Amino acid sequence: MSDEIDTDTGTVYLVGSGPGDPSLLTVKATELIETADIVLHDKLPGPAIIESIPESKREDVGKRAGGERTSQEYTNHRLVELAEAGKTVVRLKGGDPFVFGRGGEEIEHLAASDIPFEIVPGITSAIGGPGVAGIPVTHREYASSVSFVTGHEDPTKDESAIDWGALAATGGTIVVLMGVGKLPAYAAELQDAGMDPETPIALIEQATRPSMQVAVGTLETAVNVRDEVGIEPPAITIIGEVATTREHVSHWLEQTPQHYFEQINTDEDS
Repeated sequence: MSDEIDTDTGTVYLVGSGPGDPSLLTVKATELIETADIVLHDKLPGPAIIESIPESKREDVGKRAGGERTSQEYTNHRLVELAEAGKTVVRLKGGDPFVFGRGGEEIEHLAASDIPFEIVPGITSAIGGPGVAGIPVTHREYASSVSFVTGHEDPTKDESAIDWGALAATGGTIVVLMGVGKLPAYAAELQDAGMDPETPIALIEQATRPSMQVAVGTLETAVNVRDEVGIEPPAITIIGEVATTREHVSHWLEQTPQHYFEQINTDEDS
């Protein structure tokens, strides 16, 4: 690794696109997307944001033809390749680049390759998603701590790095991203670890988008609630007493002029 950066080398911007609503993009994110030579994205920013980028300057590094997924190695290589060609590159990620977004891996690779980069934080869906659904991830009466967990770990790991027993003992809020498919497994693990089956939960699909859905229930009924409402990825699971806040404010949320509340579906019986 050299001490000097070639002045002809382009810059890579790791940009968080927020939870999905284009109006929640930061000013800097919007400016960079507009002025970049090329934008490398996956599916998580959502169609409204992705389709606002001219097709000629966007490249999908998520799923490829035939269901194949672009490898992280390819994305790392492509970022370096484009920057070395003098391009201004936006690596557009859903939420925040450093919350289960592999941003850390990418900046390490860029640094090792002598590529200048800048991080542009975004609103993580782990906080913004519950927030727009009327659920604060912390609350003085219910939770003084919050744990963020991925429901989709690296498949090459020999075993999970998540200690569900320890999480069950914290007494705080647990927010699981990308965990809809594995909900039966971790709901059972938390109960086996001693978490009360009546612990409130909420599931939020497509947070901040017009197709947003919210379902509420308990740890014991979580899987049934998911299936009855039809919650599908991308979705967030919130586990803890903070989920009860929604029932106190939902009638006000449904009257808000913000478009992403217009199509919320709730489990009124929970």
